[in-house]
Amino acid sequence: MNNIKLGLKENWQQFSLLVIINTFVGGMVGMERSILPQLAENQFNLAAHTAILSFILVFGLTKALTNYFAGSLAQQYGRKKLLILGWIFGLPVPFLLIYAPSWSWVIAANVFLGINQGLAWSSTVVMKIDLVGPKNRGFAMGVNEAAGYLAVGAVAFFSASIADIYGLRPYPFYVGILLSLLGLFFSVFLIKDTSGHVQVESENNNIKTLSNIFKEVSWKHRNLSSITQGGLVNNLNDGMIWGLFPILLLSKGFTTSEMAQIIAIYPSVWGVSQLFTGKLADIYAKKTLLFAGMFVQGIAIIGFIWAQDYVTFGVLSIFLGFGTAVVYPTFLAAMAENTHPNQRAEAIGVFRLWRDLGYALGALLTGVIADFWSINSAICTVGFITVFSAMVILVRMRAVS
Repeated sequence: MNNIKLGLKENWQQFSLLVIINTFVGGMVGMERSILPQLAENQFNLAAHTAILSFILVFGLTKALTNYFAGSLAQQYGRKKLLILGWIFGLPVPFLLIYAPSWSWVIAANVFLGINQGLAWSSTVVMKIDLVGPKNRGFAMGVNEAAGYLAVGAVAFFSASIADIYGLRPYPFYVGILLSLLGLFFSVFLIKDTSGHVQVESENNNIKTLSNIFKEVSWKHRNLSSITQGGLVNNLNDGMIWGLFPILLLSKGFTTSEMAQIIAIYPSVWGVSQLFTGKLADIYAKKTLLFAGMFVQGIAIIGFIWAQDYVTFGVLSIFLGFGTAVVYPTFLAAMAENTHPNQRAEAIGVFRLWRDLGYALGALLTGVIADFWSINSAICTVGFITVFSAMVILVRMRAVS
């Protein structure tokens, strides 16, 4: 225990390995991000937007519930075991998508993917926070989320490009086989558990423990609950972008290649920007960053209603990606700042439960609105919800440094 030290410099090797693993985690989502809405329409003849978005609904619910249990299980059994288990659940995903004879197989694949993401991404987040200590927490989360979402964007573009040349199946999903095998190998043979780092930090920590973690994070604690509702709304709008954006772009007359390029802008800007926006959370008030990021997201989403050409969609995607990049690492850094190290994994698990329920709510809400009214109505609704979330942060959250 005496040899364990907190800090990015002191733990750079394990930190770097966890960053690499998170690119594999993000790539698993990117693999299907551009493909499944097209697969639903072209190969399974699904017409209703609610039916097409059902895979996001299932993914969001599964990932959210997995996040919740991952927090308490990580505290009980250790982070590394959960990381390995996450990759075991990731192995069947590409095979189910390649050989799916019906849409129910795609739904099943997203159950496995949700568990994979809930366990593997949660583990890498908490382990990085454990390693770096309080000083560089925002930067660590920026690097973590940058790696994951750069991989989402890159693999989304790559898989769509392959689909444009070779068809929707099976070639775009081969990358998932490679990613899941690499993720499992790294997790088993190269990663060390971080429970010792948690114990070291706990010895000199003065943050009060929460009496009821679920209630405090969900609605009682002003800062924690403000962060949580922002995370939920952020993923609500991301679920809408994931499910409806490809359909919207195709309806505007864009080719599959052009659509892939536009779709890749948002997660790519989101990913790259976090390399420096994460550090902002170590310097500036987190309340200010969270309000600004959510507000920019909302305005950009509303702007999609009037966009017609490639450039306009591209510019709005840049603003959306940057706004998301400002809030994403700040959410996690602020959660860690407001919780005791011994309760950190469980508190982040509750936060990620609500945040990833946003995927399910976004898919359900926007699917129903798009079916009963129009895609533009769904986009407008989500845009205004995002602006309202920014106002909640502005009014309810106490400023923290």
